[in-house]
Amino acid sequence: MYINDLHILTYVVVGVIGLIVGQFIDWCNLRLPEYKKVFSKDFFKEYLKNCKPKYLLMVIVAVLYISLLYFKGISIDTLKFLFLIPMLIIAFMIDYKLQIIPNRLTLTIFETGLVFTFATSLLNITGGIDLFMDSVLGMLAGAGIFLLITLIGGAIAGKEAMGFGDVKLMGALGLFFGWINIILISVMAFLFAAIVSIVILIARRKKLSEYIPFGPFIVVASIIPMYINTPELILILLKIFSLGTY
Repeated sequence: MYINDLHILTYVVVGVIGLIVGQFIDWCNLRLPEYKKVFSKDFFKEYLKNCKPKYLLMVIVAVLYISLLYFKGISIDTLKFLFLIPMLIIAFMIDYKLQIIPNRLTLTIFETGLVFTFATSLLNITGGIDLFMDSVLGMLAGAGIFLLITLIGGAIAGKEAMGFGDVKLMGALGLFFGWINIILISVMAFLFAAIVSIVILIARRKKLSEYIPFGPFIVVASIIPMYINTPELILILLKIFSLGTY
């Protein structure tokens, strides 16, 4: 049986990998904030003996993996996003709980992005240079936009408007998405943050002066371009900001 030109067993295998990765994310969430090695013998000696299955996390990753395979097929884009998704989820969970994005995690995203940038450029004979430049510009645009906001916000408010972890994360993500998509991600992240902040303030769950981690909004915004093509995403955003008049 084939679904979207791929045998169903392919989806099963990718789904099982997603379940395993989902459980491994829980281990990473325990180790990274404490600056401990992720790939360690302790994973087998301590964690696997005592851990409880994180079913919700496992299912979320499996669904994202299977959906990615359905929309993208078997391609280098699919492979790089399969690597990126668990790192994004880790960033989401740690930043939400602890208001930090570990440097080791950001560096791993950056290193993985570099590997795929060079691999994609080398495999594409005719447009390799353009793809490479797009990734580099994405890195500069992602880090530059958020660094500018951080500096201006800090100057106006007299305190840090946004963490430098967000700046580094956006720079690393720029390698994966290129300059157009990283700008779209920035727009969506601020849109989501504004909506959630308004809801929280109305519900009086937080005061205006309380810190709301921005990393989770970046993560959610980054997952969307994996499944929606750039032209369609631009059209959707234009309709949202024009209130449907575009």
